[in-house]
Amino acid sequence: MSKFQVDNNGFYGEFGGAYVPEILYKCVHDLQDAYLPIVESDEFKAEYHALLRDYVGRPSPLYHASRMSRKYGCRIYLKREDLNHTGAHKINNTIGQILLARRMGKSRITCETGAGQHGVATATVCALMGMKCEVFMGATDVERQHTNVERMRMLGAEVHAVHTGNMTLSDACSAAIRDWCCHPQDTYYLVGSTMGPHPYPDLVARMQSVISEEIKWQLQEKEGRDYPDYLIACIGGGSNAAGTIYHYVDDERVGIVLAEAGGEGVDTSHTAATMHRGTTGVLHGSKMLVMQTEDGQIEEAFSVSAGLDYPGVGPMHCNMFVEGRSRVLAVNDDEALAAGYELTRMEGIIPAIESAHAVAALAKLSFKPDDVVVLTVSGRGDKDIETYLRFPGKE
Repeated sequence: MSKFQVDNNGFYGEFGGAYVPEILYKCVHDLQDAYLPIVESDEFKAEYHALLRDYVGRPSPLYHASRMSRKYGCRIYLKREDLNHTGAHKINNTIGQILLARRMGKSRITCETGAGQHGVATATVCALMGMKCEVFMGATDVERQHTNVERMRMLGAEVHAVHTGNMTLSDACSAAIRDWCCHPQDTYYLVGSTMGPHPYPDLVARMQSVISEEIKWQLQEKEGRDYPDYLIACIGGGSNAAGTIYHYVDDERVGIVLAEAGGEGVDTSHTAATMHRGTTGVLHGSKMLVMQTEDGQIEEAFSVSAGLDYPGVGPMHCNMFVEGRSRVLAVNDDEALAAGYELTRMEGIIPAIESAHAVAALAKLSFKPDDVVVLTVSGRGDKDIETYLRFPGKE
């Protein structure tokens, strides 16, 4: 078994596990017992892949970015998750988990969201399946991502603004877990990233692994080989990154580069660079690298990107980072916004600010002319237009 995949106890090396209050013990263990027999069944796979094809619009294209390739001196391909239904990679996971929830007999869905893309994707599949949807979103994010809030409400979801902490993604996670504690019988907590108690990190990674599954055959068609020299993705909790690298974690020919949110700088108090600043702790039911004080109080994360300002990072990624398998770069707000404009002006693709962090990583790397680089554009930038327009370097 790969040392980078989850073990039978829900750990990736020293990271992972299920640290939950007693009231959630049965819920979590029921899910641990149920998820593999369901998601590995032929019936589930057939329905899941049919929906990915006919509803989500997969496979997402692997696009050769010729102008960006010339600038950076290599062959850059963009994995276009921004072209999925709802505009991001999040729908891959919510389709799978809603099918799982339905098979487990759950009737009510709760979730957290930061940038709003997971909330929209969850509200979308709840509408598709006729299930009640409750979304928890930090009040700061409700304000800066109001278009996504209205999309969720239009889809029939109830959106709860969370006013604790700095009112962003971490606080939304805490509120969603509290809600789950209050409704353990009928509620399924639909986690949006590779975080939370086992089995969520493995479950979400499996649902997102369709990304790297497609990259393999798409590269074979375009390059005559099924692996790149580099994979690049942004990382907050880690779902699009996990999907991008899933089928390559043991392939040493492939360099893995992840871009986390530096905010105003890793040496400032306004950052979300968890792997640069974090130490081992427990957050939202999982042992991971966490930004925390010496006495274990969680520090607030800050980023211009609502989807990356999380003070932890999924256990799969923590283990790979500690083991030296992945290289993690901190990308500051101004670097990400400039990179978003660069992709927009050079390829006519407006990326989500989350994805723009991955684009900014290109300038921090050195390539050879024959290097094949696959960069995942995890979402589209419609939701971030107002933030882009406030960026003084837009001209």
